[in-house]
Amino acid sequence: MATKTTKPAKMTVQGVDIKVLKANEDDYICLTDMAGKFGSDVLIYNWMRNRNTVEFLGIWEQIHNPDFKGLEFETFRKEAGLNSFYLTPRKWIDATGAMGIQSRAGRGGGTYAHRDLAFEFGSWLSPEFKLYLIKEFQRLKEDESRRLSLEWNLNRTLSKLNYRIHTDAIKDNIIPKLISSKQASLIYANEADVLNVALFGLTAKQWREANPNKEGNLRDYATVEQLLVLANIESMNAEFIRMGYPQADRLKKLNQIAIAQLKSITTYSVSMPELTHA
Repeated sequence: MATKTTKPAKMTVQGVDIKVLKANEDDYICLTDMAGKFGSDVLIYNWMRNRNTVEFLGIWEQIHNPDFKGLEFETFRKEAGLNSFYLTPRKWIDATGAMGIQSRAGRGGGTYAHRDLAFEFGSWLSPEFKLYLIKEFQRLKEDESRRLSLEWNLNRTLSKLNYRIHTDAIKDNIIPKLISSKQASLIYANEADVLNVALFGLTAKQWREANPNKEGNLRDYATVEQLLVLANIESMNAEFIRMGYPQADRLKKLNQIAIAQLKSITTYSVSMPELTHA
């Protein structure tokens, strides 16, 4: 499976800038930057020569990585501690299929490790440094969480405002005169499901049946990107309704638009993360 990554963020620990990148939704911290405070990346190799380190790395992989090669790990574990034993990140990755450590070339490259492993390396370098590293990492994640929350709430608000535009278009162009409120609500729900199917691929009822233990509705669990697209197609559907397009035609067109916009947004988010996560 290809690894999906974003441009590294940065945190400063005791005066040293340390890169943090997200790979397949997990945070990886740059060991090269960490080692730079105490010398050079040779310290990474020295750390990996340690028998306790090899065992720790192997156990972590066994817990998190179903493709980890146990036999190769056992060979390293038996050799660890010998004067002739030498282990590099690349050798470890190639031999065992490890995913907890990543070796990256080019700009912003270096040796990165999953936060669990990076904290262990930090403890090996200096217990004091590890504590400051954890504290700064937590601050970074709290800032990220606040940004994502603001983005989500903004797009949810836009979606609600567009919902009013959408319902007005339904009221003026679809709902016949002199019907009951119950009958009108069925039409509103039906049109809401046009958007749900176009964007999420299922109706509100289908989502509830598939998620009986979750509160709220499927839109409450939408991503920031999905909410932005929802706001867009809601406005478009309102215009399509005013123009008299049949529902089936509107659904097909809205689905095509949703797919195209999500592709554009997600591609832009990966290529320009400093704007989406800054």
